[in-house]
Amino acid sequence: MSNYKTVFFTLGILQIILGIFMIIPIIIQFIFNEIDASFIGGSLISIVFGVLFFLSNIDHDKKLNLSQAFLLTALSWITIAIFGSLPFLFSDLEMTLTDSFFESMSGITTTGSTVINNLNEAPKSILFWRATLQWLGGIGIILMAITLMPIMNVGGMQIFKVSSIDTAEKILPKFREVSNRLIIIYSCLTILCASFYKFFGMNFFDSLTHSMTTIATGGFSNYNESLGYFDNPLIEITSIIFIILGSIPFITYIKFLNGEKKIFFSDTQIKTFIKIIVFSILFIFIYLLLNKDKFLEFSLRSISFNVISILTGTGYVTKDFNQWGDFPIVFFLVLMFIGGCAGSTACGIKIFRIQLLGLFLINQIKKVIYPRGVFVIKYEKNNIDDKFMASVISFIYLYIIIFFLLTSILSLTGLDFITSISGAATSISNVGPGLGDIIGPNGNFSSLSNVSKWALSAGMILGRLELFAILVLFVPSFWRKF
Repeated sequence: MSNYKTVFFTLGILQIILGIFMIIPIIIQFIFNEIDASFIGGSLISIVFGVLFFLSNIDHDKKLNLSQAFLLTALSWITIAIFGSLPFLFSDLEMTLTDSFFESMSGITTTGSTVINNLNEAPKSILFWRATLQWLGGIGIILMAITLMPIMNVGGMQIFKVSSIDTAEKILPKFREVSNRLIIIYSCLTILCASFYKFFGMNFFDSLTHSMTTIATGGFSNYNESLGYFDNPLIEITSIIFIILGSIPFITYIKFLNGEKKIFFSDTQIKTFIKIIVFSILFIFIYLLLNKDKFLEFSLRSISFNVISILTGTGYVTKDFNQWGDFPIVFFLVLMFIGGCAGSTACGIKIFRIQLLGLFLINQIKKVIYPRGVFVIKYEKNNIDDKFMASVISFIYLYIIIFFLLTSILSLTGLDFITSISGAATSISNVGPGLGDIIGPNGNFSSLSNVSKWALSAGMILGRLELFAILVLFVPSFWRKF
């Protein structure tokens, strides 16, 4: 382990930052007269461990090789989930270790699944902390998707490599340069979203927390009814707009500021993303229109909101779409897998991989028809070679395998089919609510067994970190290289 110190030095900084962020809920406890030791204890423990990591590795050489980049990526999310669970564990909600870790992992991976039964009565400090975890997780995955994952060649992400990052040794310097601009953009979008929420009827606290979970496409809400609690069309429209803004590649914002004014209209991913949204809304609307006698209530507004929320992995709900029939439920399951754009806060397989898979299938059909023909796959004017295509197909294949493994584990714990299959999908795709009566839009994950919660937590981090960033740690040759 020639350079492990850089990894643990960086982890120390992350823990210190996490501990500092816990000070904000302490202030909220004073404002709402909810004073207890949950955040004071959590903050002290996080900062102490962070300082120990920082000081014991301060003589690092400020470089990361490829193996260390993988290790840092995995440990960052795992340690933040562990220390982030402390306020839940110490709170008056009497949450177990399993529930605390599940809620924290759900937050930092921007999944949005919850085990808290009565959000309406939960302490404001806890509600704010849930939103904070999702906000930090959102900006964290953007930074890693743009700087680390392309370098690590994770599932085809190398196509989004930032110019001038050619080797792993350049990761940290370029990371600082890119992250400063992204954090400013991310923060500005959050403030803008909060301003609109406040203007359209939310109180200050709700507007702030919901804006954080909207931009992060995380979906944690302060109410059991989610965003449906407000029953306000202007709030829902605001949410739709900022969910979409959080689901497109954040590198396009930088390109726009650098002078590429048409980037939002020319980017292949964004155009396909919008087409999928429009098609899905119209498809579900027409289906429900033709079968309206079977359902209690639906509208273009509720369909649009829930389609966009599920597709992007946000997980907000305004209506119980379980009442819309069997077909919409199956269709939503498909949307969970697709997800949003790469380099955004959205989850799922990602639009660009779906596009590349489609191009690959078309190319294979052409080869069957014209055996002697030479066909080159192009994406965004880049030639896609066989090695690159293999990484994309491997990712999708592995994604499906893990989905079925999670479904099997959930089934073995006694859950019914729809709960098992949707629970696995919502976990690995980081969506939030599942389908059915137990974990659907009107339920939560509190009644699941501890085995189910730990399995779902594993699925959350696997899906959030693009599978390979975690699984590579279980390959013996990785540690020999390291």
